[in-house]
Amino acid sequence: MDIEIRQATLDDLPEITSIFRDTIRTVNSKHYSEKQIQVWSSGADDIDKWQERIEKFYFLVAEAKQQIVGFSYLTNGNKMDGLYVHKNFQRRTVGSKLLRIMESRVSVNGFDVLKCDATITAFDFFDSHYYEVEKKHKKNFKGLAFEHYLMYREL
Repeated sequence: MDIEIRQATLDDLPEITSIFRDTIRTVNSKHYSEKQIQVWSSGADDIDKWQERIEKFYFLVAEAKQQIVGFSYLTNGNKMDGLYVHKNFQRRTVGSKLLRIMESRVSVNGFDVLKCDATITAFDFFDSHYYEVEKKHKKNFKGLAFEHYLMYREL
């Protein structure tokens, strides 16, 4: 499968938010309660926040046959705040390609470490890419606590 990686644009918002919502509702649903999934996936509805992310941060999308199949973005130059892959494109190198480009960008930004806040679901992915756990913690979103791992990799 040929995957193209490019900078996200505001025109990509509908596909990005759809991937965000659908991935949480299908892929992450095995590790979180129905209430957590409902609250977390509702973050797709905050269009202003998504617009700000695309405009302010290093935000990439992965495309296959002109369909967006994944996205990722960096904040603070070396923290990956999001890495999502379309439910039908899991385990097909999309996430790995996005991650490698993010790692390269972090190095270009002058940092020696890439950090990420990984969900329970994403833990194995990051672990398989040699990320280490800095700490396990609870992240609060709309009054609910979500188990997360602050992970990092020295580049």
